[in-house]
Amino acid sequence: MFRIIRRIINHKVQKKFLTKEQAFQKLKQYCAYQERSHYEVEQKLYELGIRKPSQDEIIATLIEEDYLNEERFAKAFAGGKFRMKEWGRKKIYYALKEKRVSEYSIKQAMKEIDEEEYLKNMKGLVEQKYSSLKDEQHLARKKKTIDYLLQKGYEFDLVTKAVNELTSQ
Repeated sequence: MFRIIRRIINHKVQKKFLTKEQAFQKLKQYCAYQERSHYEVEQKLYELGIRKPSQDEIIATLIEEDYLNEERFAKAFAGGKFRMKEWGRKKIYYALKEKRVSEYSIKQAMKEIDEEEYLKNMKGLVEQKYSSLKDEQHLARKKKTIDYLLQKGYEFDLVTKAVNELTSQ
């Protein structure tokens, strides 16, 4: 038992620290693999044991060499979450805020979501959810459908309008 604990402690103590150049190379690969936010890169640098002054230099170089671009990240993130996970604008907005993306970049990302496609997607989700609740009472179906779309991040007024249109047919 004590051997295992000692081995774990020794492993943590012997953790190899990277040079600034090694960390930069790792971060280039990290950013090239997928778009990243500045905050994610800062977290990765911290995990690698790089302290603040060096972090700033590495991030500045990544930006200069176009490995790191906050606006590009925000657009890719918003588009991906909308198309793949069918998230609404509110959920995307708060997820980007959580990743500490600037307000300007978030606004640019939201412009990438086509309004017509957004409404079509939302109506499809309303129909899908409402029809999946066949055993429920009318008001319960309506409420659960609205709750589901609010949880997905769609705006309340748009959701209630779409649900009311569907149920009034």
